[in-house]
Amino acid sequence: MTPDLKYLAYTAMLTAALFIPYIVCQVMTNGFLAPSNYVDPAPRPVPMWGTRAHRAYLNAIEVFAPFAALVIVAQLAGKADAMTALWSMVFFWTRVVHALVYWAAIPYVRTLAFVVGFVAIIGIFVEIV
Repeated sequence: MTPDLKYLAYTAMLTAALFIPYIVCQVMTNGFLAPSNYVDPAPRPVPMWGTRAHRAYLNAIEVFAPFAALVIVAQLAGKADAMTALWSMVFFWTRVVHALVYWAAIPYVRTLAFVVGFVAIIGIFVEIV
């Protein structure tokens, strides 16, 4: 497996796992779902850290699709190289940092992590075209 695909797999697993802190917060705050929760899917209130965890998950989903598409295109087009591998690694680690600082409500670092991750996506795109 190429490094690009390895970091794509890591990022996919990270993205899937980012929902767990929000669920933990829901259960800690509101208990397990009751049958009425399935009828009325309105979100139950959670502390701010739970809301931030949910937003970090949603943001990860939003940026995963373009990253995944570009890594796959690079592989299929035979354009995957050391630079796409580097950008894939950078993207993965910025997503880890982004989630952690989002949960912890650390200002500015979250934005910086997001921007560097977006630059990584652009880097992969540039290598393809």
